[in-house]
Amino acid sequence: MAEVIFWLCLLLPFYAYVGYPLLLTLLAPLFKARRVEAARPMTVSVIIAAHNEARHIEDKLRMLLVQDYTPLGLQIILASDGSSDDTVARAQAVVDPRIEVLDLPRRGKTATLNTAVGHATGEILVFTDADNQWASDTLGHLLAPLNDPQVGACAGHMSIPVPGNGLSLGDSLYRHYEGWLRRMENRTGCMVSADGALLALRRELLQWIPAEVNDDFFLSTCAAVGGKTIVYVESARVTDQGVDQANRQFRRRQRVTVGGLQSLAQRSELLNPLRHGLYAVALISHKLLRRLAPVLLVPLLLSNLWLWGEHGFYNLALIVQVLGYGVAIAGLLDVRHRLPKPFRLAAFVVVTLAGMSAGLWQFLRGHRYPQWTPDENR
Repeated sequence: MAEVIFWLCLLLPFYAYVGYPLLLTLLAPLFKARRVEAARPMTVSVIIAAHNEARHIEDKLRMLLVQDYTPLGLQIILASDGSSDDTVARAQAVVDPRIEVLDLPRRGKTATLNTAVGHATGEILVFTDADNQWASDTLGHLLAPLNDPQVGACAGHMSIPVPGNGLSLGDSLYRHYEGWLRRMENRTGCMVSADGALLALRRELLQWIPAEVNDDFFLSTCAAVGGKTIVYVESARVTDQGVDQANRQFRRRQRVTVGGLQSLAQRSELLNPLRHGLYAVALISHKLLRRLAPVLLVPLLLSNLWLWGEHGFYNLALIVQVLGYGVAIAGLLDVRHRLPKPFRLAAFVVVTLAGMSAGLWQFLRGHRYPQWTPDENR
C-alpha cells in the first residue's frame, strides 16, 4: 500500500507541473502555427478596477493614451472600488475625454468590474491592472489575433524583469515557466485562460462575473463557453514586480487558489473532454490538477519514510525530499539574502505549495474572498 501511495503522490504532481507541458511540447509540431497581421481598427474599452492605486494610476492612464494602435474609438474606464486614498483625484487629473472615472463604494473587484462593463461601449473589452506597465505597442499586439473571427479572447505576456532580493526571484522564473506553457497551449489550440494583467475579450461573449471568482480566469473562459479560441500573444507585454515577503506570497497563493477553484466550479461544464476536447484536458491539467497536487506532498513524504530501506530509489527519493525542504527552510530563515539563489528558489516553491494547500483547505471549508486589497499581496 505504501508503494501505491508513493507512486500516486509522485506521478500526479510530476504530470501536472512537468509531464503536461512536455506532452504539449511534443504535440506542438503537429499543429500549424498561427499567422497574425496588424490589428484592424476597432472600438475598444479599456477597463481598470482599482483600490488605493494612487501611486500608479496617473502613469497607467497616460501610457494607455499614447499607445501606437489607432482604434475606431477608445474608451478608458477607471473604476475605483471604494479607494480611501486619492486614486480618484489623481485619475481625474489626467484630463482627456476618452477617460471615464467611476468613484464606486467598496463592493469587491467583481462587482466593480461588472459596473464598469455596464459603462463600456467598445466592441472589444480590454481588462488590465493599475500597477503594471505597458509598452507603447502593447495594445496593438494584443488585439491583432482578433482579426480572426474564431478568436474570442487574447492574453498578454507578463514578466518581472527586475526581481528583488527575496522570493520574487522565484516569481520571475515562474513567469518564464508559465510563458513556456502558454506558448505550447497556444500552438496546440488549448490556451486555457489569461492573466488579469492583460486580457482582451469580444464584448458579445461577455458574461456577468459571479462574486468570489478569479475574474481573469472567468472572463477569458467566456471565449471557450462561446465556442471561440483564447490566444496567447507573447509580444503584448506588461511588466510587474514580484513579491519578496514569504507571508505575502503565501496569502496571494492562498487567495488565488480559493478563487481559482471557485472559478472552476462555475465553469465545470468546460471540464468535459467529450464536449471540449483538448481544451478540457488542458483545463484539468493546468488549472485543476496543479491546485490539487501540493496536498499530495505530505503523504508522499510519509509513504517514503515507510519505504526507507526497501530499495535504493526510495532511499534517494527521501534524501532528495529532506534536502529540498531543508534548503527551503534555510532560504526562508536567510533574511539578509546571503545564501545562493537556489535557497530562495526552494523557499519560493515551498511557500507557494503551502499557500496552495491552505487555499484548497479553505475552499473545501467554504471560505471565500469577497473583498480584495491589492497592496497586501505585493
